[in-house]
Amino acid sequence: MGTASEELLKHTRDVPDFPKPGVLFKDLTPLFGAPDAFTVVIDDIAAQHRGHVDAVAGVEARGFIIGAPIALALGVPFVPIRKAGKLPGETVSTEYALEYGTAEVEVHAGAFEDHRRVLVLDDVLATGGTAAAACALVERAGGEVHAVQVLLELASLHGRKHLEGYDLRTVATV
Repeated sequence: MGTASEELLKHTRDVPDFPKPGVLFKDLTPLFGAPDAFTVVIDDIAAQHRGHVDAVAGVEARGFIIGAPIALALGVPFVPIRKAGKLPGETVSTEYALEYGTAEVEVHAGAFEDHRRVLVLDDVLATGGTAAAACALVERAGGEVHAVQVLLELASLHGRKHLEGYDLRTVATV
C-alpha cells in the first residue's frame, strides 16, 4: 500500500463529458470499492483530526460515504449536511450559487449544541461553493469549523479562494 494520496489517485477514475459535455468527472467509486486503499485514506484523515474535533459534518452524498467512517474512527458523532427538504424536523439552511443556478443545504437545528468543533468533510473541492456553504451552515447552526477536509482538490477551478480563513486540507490535488 502507498500513501493516502497515492491510493486516492490510483483509485480515482476520470469520466469525460459527465454529467455534461466538457466536464471531466472525478469518479471515486473505485476507491470505495477497494477496502485496503479506502482504509489507508480514512486512517490518514482520522489521524490528522484525532482529538481536535467534536463532530464530523459530511456533505451529501459522497461526504456521507467518507464522513461516517471517519466519525467512527474518531469516536465522534456524524452530522449529515443534506439537500433541502431531506431532513425531518427543525432545520437550519443556507442557499449558495452554482454555475447553473442555486442550491440549498440544511442541517438539523441544534446539531452542534454539544459538539462545537466540527470537521467539515466533502469528496471533491471544485469551485468551492458547496464547501463554503457547508461551513456557513455549520456556523449558523452553532458549530465552529475546525477544518475543511476534502479528498481531492481540482486546483484549476480555484475553489480554495472561497475557503480563505479556514484550515483546508486535501488528500491530493490535481
